[in-house]
Amino acid sequence: MKNLEIAWILEEIADLLELLDENPFKIRAYRRAARSIELLPEDIETVWRDGRLGRIEGVGKAIEEKVSQWLATGTMPFYEELKRRVPPGLLEVVRVPGVGPKVALALHRELGVAGLYDLERACREHRVRHVKGLGPRSEANILAGIERLRRQAARTPLGMAIPIAREMAAALETLPAVRRVAIAGSLRRGRETVRDVDLLVASPTPESVMEAFVRLPGVERVIARGDTKSSVILKVGLQADLRVVAQKEFPAALHHFTGSREHNVAMRELAHSLGLTISEYGVFRLAGGERLPISDEADVFRTLGLEYIPPELREDGSEIDAAREGRLPRLVEPGHIRGDLHVHSDWSDGVHSIARMAEEARRRGYEYVAITDHSRSLGIARGLTPERLEEQLEEIRRLNRRWDDFRILTGCEVDILRDGSLDFDDELLSRLDVVVASVHSGLNQDEETMTERIIRAMHNPHVDIIGHPTGRVLGRRDPYPVDMTRILEVAARTGTALEINGSPERLDLKDVHARWARDRGVMLCVNTDAHSADGLGNMAFGVTVARRAWLEPRDVLNCLPWPELRQRLKDGRR
Repeated sequence: MKNLEIAWILEEIADLLELLDENPFKIRAYRRAARSIELLPEDIETVWRDGRLGRIEGVGKAIEEKVSQWLATGTMPFYEELKRRVPPGLLEVVRVPGVGPKVALALHRELGVAGLYDLERACREHRVRHVKGLGPRSEANILAGIERLRRQAARTPLGMAIPIAREMAAALETLPAVRRVAIAGSLRRGRETVRDVDLLVASPTPESVMEAFVRLPGVERVIARGDTKSSVILKVGLQADLRVVAQKEFPAALHHFTGSREHNVAMRELAHSLGLTISEYGVFRLAGGERLPISDEADVFRTLGLEYIPPELREDGSEIDAAREGRLPRLVEPGHIRGDLHVHSDWSDGVHSIARMAEEARRRGYEYVAITDHSRSLGIARGLTPERLEEQLEEIRRLNRRWDDFRILTGCEVDILRDGSLDFDDELLSRLDVVVASVHSGLNQDEETMTERIIRAMHNPHVDIIGHPTGRVLGRRDPYPVDMTRILEVAARTGTALEINGSPERLDLKDVHARWARDRGVMLCVNTDAHSADGLGNMAFGVTVARRAWLEPRDVLNCLPWPELRQRLKDGRR
């Protein structure tokens, strides 16, 4: 949690500096450091105590001193001083989708906007449209953004909630009175956003566990405390709930508190049809109330004549019929993934070199990794010109001489331009192993235009994968409007794979659309869109989405070994 807290503070410092019109290089330095610390695979406090803060990518001496200050004292005077200089409500304004620091500053200067209430009122009174660079459409978009922000405030993205839940579970596991610990609820089911963290503990002495839980680092306040259940609000704004049960009740309780509600209702109905009753306390016979022996969660399903249903599938009850009829998929697992086909290096907006990214992919047991840096139109990401891409191809050829058990694939994340044409010509694209085509601009096009734009790209014979197909950023940007049914119909005809982008802020395609794709015979590709070596670890998030979509290894392009993948890419080019 400290990694996330510090990352958020540094990101907020960047916003404050931008609101104060400070040096843009300084602003970018704070954003880069925030990103590196957010992705750090170890506890930042350990890094600090070992004297390694300065080795974190993007953490220079000035930022190192401020982070050390916060870790040592719990405060950062520089941060506090910045907050005193900026009206506090402006940070809320900055977080409205479509309103960045520059727009917020203009609204503050010209209209006196100092918070969400002021902003909403200014939009409704049609004053925003008179600010330079804005207009009637801006007002409508800002109002929609305020509404989205209010909706999203109650939910936390999966990628943020999971590390927090794991850290809390690990802390509880160290308690002498704790016998078993598990994460439950929608987080265990892999929902893309969650309202809270649900933790389940087996212990003979719940009181001592409750006492430790409400005192965990990161707890801001206690909102409920009982004998077997307590709830707290964490400093990061997320609610966490703990339930403590007896050890013999743990398997049934884990099943019950994992949910979903629809799954539990269907399980209870099935149990009743078999003369049984099922609850968080166990499985019992209706006649006589005898408790049936349950040693683990799989026994809960076996007792009802079902094979084990993975948590990711427990949503609408249809999974129970599938289990009864032997139709449950053999879900894809992280170990099935042979490589990552969407990775960035420091040739564009990535942090690490091609060699570093390749070594990390190889360390993770992959057979291949595709370097897919941005094309020239994405200037903000230092997109490659054709000449620089030619140089990169030569660099990859040289690096590939290092290994006989691993391969770097040549590639590009090429921009789909506003008219559906691509950022590079066909001759250059034809020489790449993998072409990921993505939309990065013109996100406000209407549904018909956006759909035709993507369809035109899919008809290009050199496009293998459509990257992050709906363009969403969880909590910050809604998906652009696109007719997914038509996209899938064309993908099925052209053999184009659609990406499940494992970046925790995207998770795009969403699970529902990925399942639609599978049902239509469209291949999916689970990638990380990694911009650093640590980012390759986000594959687990993409696999979670794939599992929720009922995908098997045969449905996932990068579950293929390299010889088969090479043939598939070759055959798939129309």
